[in-house]
This record gives sequence, structure tokens and C-alpha cells, in this order.
Amino acid sequence: MAPPVKILVLRFSSIGDIVLTTPVVRCLKQQLPGAEVHFCTKRAYQSIVDHNPYIDKRYFLEDSLSDLIRELRAERYDYVIDLHNNLRTRLIKLGLGAKSYSFDKLNLRKWFYVRWKVNAMPNVHIVDRYMATVQALGVQNDGRGLDFFIPYKDQVETEWLPDTHRHDYVAYAIGGQHATKKLPLLRMIELCWKIDHPIILLGGKEDREVGDEIVRAVGPRMIYNACGQYNLNQSASLLQGARVVFSHDTGLMHIAAALKKKVYSIWGNTTPQLGMYPYKTPYVVIEKTGLECRPCSKIGFDQCPLKHFKCMNELQFDFEVKELRKKKNLE
Repeated sequence: MAPPVKILVLRFSSIGDIVLTTPVVRCLKQQLPGAEVHFCTKRAYQSIVDHNPYIDKRYFLEDSLSDLIRELRAERYDYVIDLHNNLRTRLIKLGLGAKSYSFDKLNLRKWFYVRWKVNAMPNVHIVDRYMATVQALGVQNDGRGLDFFIPYKDQVETEWLPDTHRHDYVAYAIGGQHATKKLPLLRMIELCWKIDHPIILLGGKEDREVGDEIVRAVGPRMIYNACGQYNLNQSASLLQGARVVFSHDTGLMHIAAALKKKVYSIWGNTTPQLGMYPYKTPYVVIEKTGLECRPCSKIGFDQCPLKHFKCMNELQFDFEVKELRKKKNLE
């Protein structure tokens, strides 16, 4: 019998990307007998990995990369699985000297897609590309999708919510790392009127002001602004209790997928063809197709480079939320 192996998985950021690595962690732990799986990320994302039962030990990048490498060297890893593949992770691999397997970021293909709109991206979700990184170890995708573990202390109780949102609501994650991945305020308001159902807005403190504007426009009986009021795990708990989830291309979209919620995913300057659409959960893509300028970035900008922002301003809300129609028919 082969001796158990010690494995380090590297992924420094961000929320969604770390959630998308969870199948790799689970499959390593469950398919390699006796494997000890460690995970290294930034301290800011500790809550995402703290409660994952497939992770045996966690390391966090803070101020000093050299201090982190010194800690990791003491572990004497058999393998390093690099799912970030940037300068810092390369320095870690060099410092540890263990056999490593690195994720292919397909940067050249992404550049051609963004710069020249030549889509040579494989029709493969990024999770399956992450999983390809560990195939050499005999690890296969178990098909169970993403993981997100909410500790009991962060489960949001019904009594914490307004009376109007205690029994049935839609979650709308209004945040996004970049402005070009988010609907403009007036379009968010229009979308909320379209949904026509009690909505809980989710996001960080930086989204609070926009959420307040939506409440003023649509009314507190329909909108509860939870932005900045709950931590990440509590926001996940609110996603878990939602009938359906609306989200921009952001981390909460992937958490919703991990919780097996139906996701209405809203796309602006990025596209699902980059491989990060909701994974292993029902979803509807809401996007403006046929624009020659899209995608303009694999990440996003503070404003539309061409100033017109057609990908969001001309987005059609011509979908039907069948899950809500069924509810109304019952009433």
C-alpha cells in the first residue's frame, strides 16, 4: 500500500475563484487514500476555507511571502497543486522544491478573445480545467459540483429579517469587483420592478448606498437592503433561503451555485465563454449578445472604455421567472 501523501493547494484570490477550486480539494481528499490536504490563500478569504471538512490545514498569505514559504517548507509536501499560477505561486513552488502541477490559465487565448474577439476558448468550464490539473494523480471529477460550508453561528434566522421577507424572497447580489460587471443603478431598479417579488439585496459595505437608492425607488415592502449588514457566510445563508438568485458575474454567483440555487446570471463586459458561468446548478444567462466590443476585458473596468456601456444599458429583461409564477398561481 502506498504511503499517504501531503498536498498543498494554492489559490490566493478571489471569492468566486476559491469557491471554484472546492471540487479539486474534495476529490483529492476523497480519492487519494489517507491524503492530507492543505490550502493556502490570502487571509482576507479565510472564512471561505475555515469550515471546509476536506481541508486538513490552512495557511494564509499576509505581509511576507518569505515567511509563508518558510512555514510551508516545514511541512515537506509531496505535491503542490497551483490553481493560481502567478509570480507568487511560482516563487512558492521554487522555494518548496516539491513536485507540482499548475493550472493552465490560457492567457494567450484569453488575450485573443478580448483583444481581437477571436474565441479560441475551449467549451469547458474552469472547474473542469482545474480538475485537469490533478488528473496525473489519478483524481477524477466526481460530478458533485461546488462546496460552500456555512457554520451554524452564521445561519441567518428568519426573525432577523423584516416581516415582508421572512417567508419568501428572491436574492439579488448587486455587487461586483468592477463597475462594468454591474448593472447601472437605474437598470437595477428596473430589474427589481421586473422581478416583482420581495427581494433581499446582497453585497458589501461599498454597495450599501446603491442598495438604499433601490429601496427608495421600489419601496421597503419589496426591497430589503442587506448590503454590508452581514458577513460572507451570513450572506450565503441568505442565498440558501432564497427562492431564486439574481447575480452579476461575481463571487456570490458561485456561492449560490455551490448551494444548488437556480441562478439568473447577469453579464456585462465579460462573457460566459470565458468559462466561469454557474457550475452544476440550473441557471439562466442574461446578456446582450451581438456586440462587437464584448468582451472588452477578462476582468472589468471602472467604466466602459467606449463610454456607451451598451452591454448593460441595452440588456433586455425579456425573461420570465417561472419559479415566481408558480408561487403566484398557488396564491
